[in-house]
Amino acid sequence: MNDQEWMAETIALSRRSPPSTTAFSVGALIVDAAGTVLTTGWSRPQNPHDHAEEAAILALGPGWTAAPGSTLYSSMEPCSARASRPRSCTQLILAAGISRVVFAWREPSIFVEGRGAELLAAAGVEVVELPELAAAVREVNQHLLAR
Repeated sequence: MNDQEWMAETIALSRRSPPSTTAFSVGALIVDAAGTVLTTGWSRPQNPHDHAEEAAILALGPGWTAAPGSTLYSSMEPCSARASRPRSCTQLILAAGISRVVFAWREPSIFVEGRGAELLAAAGVEVVELPELAAAVREVNQHLLAR
């Protein structure tokens, strides 16, 4: 599968997120260099504060580190700041050693100022943005945008 096809999968995962008026609905998945899905995640699978990227990484077990060539796909730019947890998704991605991140929609400044893409790139992670798929992610989160 290519980046656009994987992103379509993350957007489908984002639709599993329980509704929230205080957080985005996001989907995430991690694939290895061979294109095998290692894990999936979406916002709030068990706790109202869970983020999709966090859920995906934590599902792989404590201390999991990515093999070379692993990619994290997230429907939205990984968060760079959190009010509800001590570590942002950007920090979790860096700690796991994921070398490539692909997302569709930059985090709008509704809850925090998003800088995940810049922080990841500055740390040497390959960051790919697919803005042509951002409209589908915005549609999933329309309830937050119509305020």
